Amino acid sequence: MTELDRLEGAELTASGEALAVTPHYLASQSAVSILRQGGSAADAAIAANATLGVVAPETCGIGGDLFALIHTPGDDAPATLNASGRAGQGADAQLLRDQGADHIAINSPFAVTVPGCVDGWIAISQRFGRMPLAAVLASAIGYARSGFAATPELSSALHRLAENLSKQPASRGLFHNNLPPQPGDSVVRPALAETLEAIGRAGRDAFYNGPVAARILEATGGILHQEDLDQNQADWIEPISLQTMGWRGWTIPPNSQGYLTLAAAWLFERLEPPRDPEDPRFTHAAIEAYRSVAWERDSLVADPEFAPDLDLLNPRRLEEKLTRISMNQRAEWPAPQPASGGTAYLCVRDANGMGVSLIQSNFHGIGSRIGAGDAGFFLHDRGSNFTLQPGHPNELAPGKRPLHTLSPTLWTSDGGLAMLLGTRGGDFQPQTLLQVLTYMRWANMSPDSAQRMPRWTTTEWHDAGIAVTVEPHLAPTTAAGLEELGHEVKRADTWMGGWGPVSVIVADDPLPTGAADPRVASTAAAGV
Repeated sequence: MTELDRLEGAELTASGEALAVTPHYLASQSAVSILRQGGSAADAAIAANATLGVVAPETCGIGGDLFALIHTPGDDAPATLNASGRAGQGADAQLLRDQGADHIAINSPFAVTVPGCVDGWIAISQRFGRMPLAAVLASAIGYARSGFAATPELSSALHRLAENLSKQPASRGLFHNNLPPQPGDSVVRPALAETLEAIGRAGRDAFYNGPVAARILEATGGILHQEDLDQNQADWIEPISLQTMGWRGWTIPPNSQGYLTLAAAWLFERLEPPRDPEDPRFTHAAIEAYRSVAWERDSLVADPEFAPDLDLLNPRRLEEKLTRISMNQRAEWPAPQPASGGTAYLCVRDANGMGVSLIQSNFHGIGSRIGAGDAGFFLHDRGSNFTLQPGHPNELAPGKRPLHTLSPTLWTSDGGLAMLLGTRGGDFQPQTLLQVLTYMRWANMSPDSAQRMPRWTTTEWHDAGIAVTVEPHLAPTTAAGLEELGHEVKRADTWMGGWGPVSVIVADDPLPTGAADPRVASTAAAGV
């Protein structure tokens, strides 16, 4: 099978007491630099995230939201952070309905909720950091000011969005003479460097008050108010968990869809499929386990103050679904409506055993395409996940958090950190994580081997039923077997960069191991 050409410095695997795996080699290097300076895994994760926001704005940045799970040795459960922003005081579902809208467009100011990333950084730094925030952000600031090489992904995104972005002040440095960069071209982002420097000096006030806040409010045209920005967006919450595959999996409760990964894994295990991943029943079990829970997500996931009061991981609830799954044929379930997203997932482990599973996102690529004036960044469009359906728990309303696709996981064994696992991929995150998890835990593969296995997505829905799209290196016998079980199988032409990149760190013996995803040229694992 063909692997993407790796960018210089983008190693796929690493071992060591301290590790970082991220979607971009410069972010992994930023994390490792912090670890070498004596910073914690939390410091390193913030450094990596800040660097990603500079060098990969097509995935994440300070205009978006953040979730994190943080394991500290000796703690029974990971510290869990929901730093997803809320809708502004100007959010008005009825106004949009009166205008004839049936959804929230991604480039509408109504799609912009308060960015939670910076509040998330500050919360993590204050609780788990060992270094000043200014020092943690130094690498990202350096890349923004001195420049970095555009990756093929960044170049492609900026070519695709040039008409929307090239003339906006927030794009300063991303385009030269209104032209997007080619892969390898140097890119600078001086305005973003100034904003990050201000955050390092003054913390929250530098972003949610003053000139940067004014740019955010002006860009959203009255949807967000200063009162919205004044409210802290980062909350330490209780995680949800489930014992499966021999480990305990932890994730973010609603408003995240993270429960889908754990629920599908629990169902897969109880279906007792063959251990051979080339046996079509292995893939069939994973597909059916995921489908059995995914179809109802949009009815259940919302701001926790409005979501249905259900124990989504209750085994009794899942057992009812298990009775409707057959290992002999595809079951019929209502169809969800998947959509793509722009997200960056990273994981870091330090030599003291602290582990951080962190995910941060602009949502649809670079987000809403609405720049925060001349502050050097773009605002996310997470509010487009609200519905305009009257009375729905996820209906757009002031002060509410929308349904979130971000689904980081953290895994423990006998109370110790076993694995950090996550990916980008919008609605597809749980099914991607399920596949990598089952390859490692059910088929007993190494993290690197699991990353290279063919992936599938339930990406297309039509009157004839579900179509499963598979990567081209899926064995022909596996594909034929899936068709015999009732699946319509379509082959992608190449490895699918959007079906990842997955980042994973496993507490192997004698040294922890990190593995990056070969589907994206810039991904990297780095160790100390």
